[in-house]
Amino acid sequence: MGSIRQGILGGFSGKVGTVIGASWKGIAYMRGRSLKVKNSKTLPQLKQRKKFALAIKFLSSVNPYLKYGFKNYTAKQTAINAAMSYMMHNECIVGEYPNYTIDYSKVKVSLGQLKKAEGATATLTSGTASFSWTDNSGNGNAEGTDLAMALLYNKEKKEVEYDIGNATRADGVMTFSYPNDWQGDSIEVYMSLMSENGQLVSESEYMGEVVAG
Repeated sequence: MGSIRQGILGGFSGKVGTVIGASWKGIAYMRGRSLKVKNSKTLPQLKQRKKFALAIKFLSSVNPYLKYGFKNYTAKQTAINAAMSYMMHNECIVGEYPNYTIDYSKVKVSLGQLKKAEGATATLTSGTASFSWTDNSGNGNAEGTDLAMALLYNKEKKEVEYDIGNATRADGVMTFSYPNDWQGDSIEVYMSLMSENGQLVSESEYMGEVVAG
């Protein structure tokens, strides 16, 4: 049972019907009682949970990269939540329940308005990832000082390697190493660009699934 404070127009504490009264920092407020879900395992709910679990496993692995790639979408949410929202709204998870898979070609590990690189390619050989692209500085908001960002996701080992800022748009090339035990594994490859001051980020470009040599 609830109790009224300060007369009939004052706040109250406790439960009154479907309303709960409480206070926070001296401010009285009311909220509705939560309703019990009769069946939390309906097929639509199970499908959504399965998709969510699959997406969060991938996004948690690449989260350090997402903090750069989705930094412009973090005013009211985390970078990983913004990336999750993109995945859920853009059909990045495909297949029939319960055998869902991720369509990595639809996934974005960065999102923004900075102009992408042109003619980007990637090879993975002898423990070295090599990226190359055409310098399109001066085209739109592209600057030669924009920083290259590359991501390798080993979907078999659920491991990640990435490089941020060791090459610029003007350089046109970038290399970094990946573990030797990745040889023969299928790697999902992405590339993005970020302005030198970190304020602008490009939409990530999916470079394909590459078998590590």
